[in-house]
Amino acid sequence: MSNLPSKELLQNISDLLENARKKVAVAVNQAMVLTYFEIGRMIVEDEQKGENRAEYGKALLKDLAVHLTKKFGKGFSETNLKQMRSFYLSYSTGQTASDEFKKIGQTLSAESENLKLETPKTSDNNFNLSWSHYLKLMRIKDLNERKFYEIESFKNNWSLRELQRQYDSALYSRLALSKNKEEILRLAEKGQVFEKPKDVIKDPYILEFLGLQEKPNYSESDLENGLIDKLEHFLLELGTGFTFVARQNRITFDEKHFKIDLVFYNRILKCFVLIDLKIGELKHQDIGQMQMYVNYYDREVRLEDENKTIGIILCQDKSEALVKYTLPEDNEQIFASKYLTILPTQEDFIKILEEN
Repeated sequence: MSNLPSKELLQNISDLLENARKKVAVAVNQAMVLTYFEIGRMIVEDEQKGENRAEYGKALLKDLAVHLTKKFGKGFSETNLKQMRSFYLSYSTGQTASDEFKKIGQTLSAESENLKLETPKTSDNNFNLSWSHYLKLMRIKDLNERKFYEIESFKNNWSLRELQRQYDSALYSRLALSKNKEEILRLAEKGQVFEKPKDVIKDPYILEFLGLQEKPNYSESDLENGLIDKLEHFLLELGTGFTFVARQNRITFDEKHFKIDLVFYNRILKCFVLIDLKIGELKHQDIGQMQMYVNYYDREVRLEDENKTIGIILCQDKSEALVKYTLPEDNEQIFASKYLTILPTQEDFIKILEEN
């Protein structure tokens, strides 16, 4: 009789250990960020005691850097201490982090006894991102914009690279284009929320990850192949809740065949999202074709408990008037958005804002 452990036992123990490591890593990261926050607070409060605060502060940081580096090693240079000071000033709510340290200690202790802890929720002074994330976020001057990227980074588990890409592509500004003041404030409080079809739409979409700017001419097939090859990047650009379903999805009726370029499903809105790719200027026939695709999916594919299908036409150029007069006034299913294959400069993005 074999004494070897079963595959199921090995898998269960492996899963348990991996889960524990992840949770401990989260708790340790929180403790480190909170430590930097507290160091920043102590520096700011000590600076306020000096008569010439600017000069006193410079001398203080230099002396601290020397002593802390000697005692604790790397990580406490004058530059790093300045960043901790800025971190406190950026995120201070007038409270210390002592209560949060207690929570972190309880979390670490609980890991050895109970490995079913819930993911911590964001709140004031409850830092859930890495120190590198906060170094990036601190450089965002607009408070609402900074809050938005912090919430989205946590909700979607963005790496620092993903956060940088979303910021570089002006995600916040693109989402805010068609929103009123209350909706923009909501972006800062809750991040991107999907409640209606329009919530999933961006205009423009930024597809710089395709590298197509190197080609003077490319086809719709090139565009589609690039999006499939970089599907992970495209899903990040689409937003939360999207899953890939099919490409060149064939539908047939009256012995005629049609192919939908890309089909996705949004788990939050519980609906299919059809995407058609167009090179050049959008034509009214393109909108009519998408209307046909959407009608087909609504009548032949979607289930009773699913919401109506959304159609997005991605094009290089479009006439707002053409879109307006081709679609019904109460349209909530079909949208036309431009796409850009390079990250726009600040000047280019201002033009985009003016056009919208």
